[in-house]
Amino acid sequence: MPLHAITEVYGEAGLRDRFALELESFAPDERKQLVEALDLASRLHATDRRVREPYLNHLLRVAIRIIRYYGVRDIDVLVAALLHDAVEDHPAELGGVEPDSSYTEATEAALAELSRRFNPRVAELVRSVTNPEYDPARDKHEQYRMHVAENLERDPWARIIKISDFTDNGVGVIHTTLDKAYSSARKYRPLVPTLRELVGRPDTPLSTQAKEHILDQLDLAEERFAAILDD
Repeated sequence: MPLHAITEVYGEAGLRDRFALELESFAPDERKQLVEALDLASRLHATDRRVREPYLNHLLRVAIRIIRYYGVRDIDVLVAALLHDAVEDHPAELGGVEPDSSYTEATEAALAELSRRFNPRVAELVRSVTNPEYDPARDKHEQYRMHVAENLERDPWARIIKISDFTDNGVGVIHTTLDKAYSSARKYRPLVPTLRELVGRPDTPLSTQAKEHILDQLDLAEERFAAILDD
């Protein structure tokens, strides 16, 4: 069953069950790390919502997709996938600093905490997919796309996380409100060619089958963006 269908029918409980099934094929020490990451994500995002659903649903889908459809079993990548929005959304709480700390101070403290709890590679993967503090005088969406392109250029493993994140937002754009769908389409549609090019690169650590699946998903996302924006 597609991940968004699981969400619609069974909600967070269904996604947690699906994630638990995926974990059965991992070694005990690997399962322990992934459960710890999920527990931390659950605490940090406990009250967060994505319009019509708990925010944790998004994080679960991103991680499950990487395991099931991309065939990736790199524990650091999966831990970072579960926590890919933790630094961006809850830097002070994660980093243990005052809520009024500067964005940079809170971000660095949060990344240091991920490095301590897991390892430096997890922290760097999360850094690569964490948005910077934007210049209010420039277009926010344009800055976002530049940031994504630059960071994924240098970090092939982070591409896997961002592509799953993008797929969840892009292919899943039909599973939200009309206003949110329109704003998401405007934000994400210009990024499709960049992601398509990055996926096809030899240094992107995915199988040919996984890359073909992702390219199909990017085509579907682009079709849905076009239907929303060109209607």
